[in-house]
Amino acid sequence: MTALFSTASFAADTTENTSVTNTPTDSLTLLEPTDSSRTYLSEKFVNLAQGIDQFFGDPRYFQQTNNSVLQLYLTEIFEPGGIRQFKFNGQAKVDLPSTQKRLSLVFESDPESNIGGDVKKTQQVIPNARLASDNQALALRYENRDIPSWYFNADVGIKLNIPLENFARSRASYSMSLGDWQFRASETLFWFQTIGAGETSQIDFDKKISEPLLFRSSSVATWMVEKLNFDLRQDFSLFQTLNEREALLYQTSAIGVSQPQWEVSEYVALLLYRKRLHHKWMFGEISPQLHFPIAKNYQMSPLLMVRLEILFDTVK
Repeated sequence: MTALFSTASFAADTTENTSVTNTPTDSLTLLEPTDSSRTYLSEKFVNLAQGIDQFFGDPRYFQQTNNSVLQLYLTEIFEPGGIRQFKFNGQAKVDLPSTQKRLSLVFESDPESNIGGDVKKTQQVIPNARLASDNQALALRYENRDIPSWYFNADVGIKLNIPLENFARSRASYSMSLGDWQFRASETLFWFQTIGAGETSQIDFDKKISEPLLFRSSSVATWMVEKLNFDLRQDFSLFQTLNEREALLYQTSAIGVSQPQWEVSEYVALLLYRKRLHHKWMFGEISPQLHFPIAKNYQMSPLLMVRLEILFDTVK
């Protein structure tokens, strides 16, 4: 900014003491110092968003990281009436050697649960739902990130059940700056032998409110061909960094469907506290949540989620 103000002052002195007429080229030259400032601020904004996604183990970090990564979750849910549920699941991506990080092996639990965009559904759980998982899958992934602001991957995999079940997915995303906002759009096409074909569209808007605060709006729509139904979701999230070890997430959500009619099937409000427990790979989470499902006439259904997460990648 000092360079910008110095250039502007010099231009003003020149105008007073000479009769040279400013041309459009001169005006563009005067604006050149702002390019570096804008680029710097844009990079700071993107780095903040990426840092928050990495700290929270967000799905978009797992999807688009250029490193091998392993995520493991131990989750326990406490519901009214003394109901307790436990779940162990995870996912891993391992780059294959000599492929310039174009090919990797992906291992995940419940691959069908990852078709609904990059929203971290592990933050929200469904009351009275069975959390045990026996649907592990292995896939070969191709990635291309050669074009700036664009990302593409394609998976071909199998669910490790008896009998084996095939699936395929492809995903493309694009991001850009819109003034003080960061815009991101992604499209996912998928086919599973169990649930058929479909597609998911997601649009995100991020805005840095201050250095520790990031606001995000996520709109997701998933179309299922066999069901002729849209699964819809709208999240409003506020990420607050407390220090290098602790952060908070405030989130409200509306979840809906298009069949048999367009309606909101559930509202959710949650607070999530996340702390780095050990080095940069072990995290603990506590999340009190309020669910308002249509099945209970939108009556409040509280629950508490406690999670231990292990997150490894090559930068840790």
